[in-house]
Amino acid sequence: MRNTELAPLYRSAIGFDRLFNLLESGQNQTNGGYPPYNVELVDDNHYRIAIAVAGFPEKDLDITTQDNLLIVRGSRAGEPVQRTYLYQGIAERNFERKFQLAEHVKIKGANLVNGLLYIDLERVVPENLKPRRIEIK
Repeated sequence: MRNTELAPLYRSAIGFDRLFNLLESGQNQTNGGYPPYNVELVDDNHYRIAIAVAGFPEKDLDITTQDNLLIVRGSRAGEPVQRTYLYQGIAERNFERKFQLAEHVKIKGANLVNGLLYIDLERVVPENLKPRRIEIK
């Protein structure tokens, strides 16, 4: 098992602190790391998750959210086609990938482009939780 220091990422990934804790402890690796994904910081309040879903059409993908949990599933309908491979490097198995989202992180949308599923997220902090300046009198 690799020991990866994730502390530098905490500074630039506000909103995903719990996700990094899960990755660090290995709890999110129940599916062997399939499919691979990226978490991108677009700006201070916007994030993007990109998941490699090569071979899955839109109809076979399902994105759901429950409380602060984002669940992405890919499942093939029907019987798998029997093929004889000389080498098989592309996994075509069903998957379920879960992401624990921080409070106030909302899903803005998702799209499928060239085998990558992009899920856009936004951190929306309510006014009463935002920092405010106090006048000194």
